Amino acid sequence: MTDTTANGGAAEDNAPSLNALAQYIRDLSFENPNAPRSLAPQQQGPQISIQVNVGANQLADNDFQVELTLEGKATSGNDTLFAFELVYGGVFRIRNVPQEQLHPIVMIECPRLLFPFARQIVADAVRNGGFPPLFIDPIDFAALYRQKLAELQAAETPATVS
Repeated sequence: MTDTTANGGAAEDNAPSLNALAQYIRDLSFENPNAPRSLAPQQQGPQISIQVNVGANQLADNDFQVELTLEGKATSGNDTLFAFELVYGGVFRIRNVPQEQLHPIVMIECPRLLFPFARQIVADAVRNGGFPPLFIDPIDFAALYRQKLAELQAAETPATVS
C-alpha cells in the first residue's frame, strides 16, 4: 500500500498543472468627458466598440505574467459617452506541459481565467460612471489566438513578385 501511495504521489507531481498565483489591476481608466450631458436619456442606443489584447512575459522557468487589455468606447452620434481602459494581469505557474503546448496555454487559458474578473471590473466602472453596467460578451480566446497566428504567418511570408 505504501508503494501505491508513493507511485501515486510521483504521478501527481508529473501531472500538468496551471495555477493562478496572483491577479491584479495594472491600469484602470474611465472617462465620462461630456458629463452630465452624456447621462441624459439617449434617443437611440450608443455605438460601443471594444478592443482586446493579450500580452505575456516569462518571469521564471514555470511562471508567466499574462495581461489582458480591454479598451472600449461608447458614442452617440459624434459625442463620446464614455471610454475605458483596463489592463488586468495575473501571474501563473505552469508545470509539466510539453513545450509545444505552452504558448497556447499561456495565450488562451490564462486570459480565459482572467476574463470574468476583468469583465466585472469594467461593468462596475461603467455603472459607477452613471451608465447601465456594460457586460462584455464572452471572448473566444482560442479564435483570437488563431487569428493572431495567421496574421503573424502572413506577415512573415514574403510576397511573390510576378
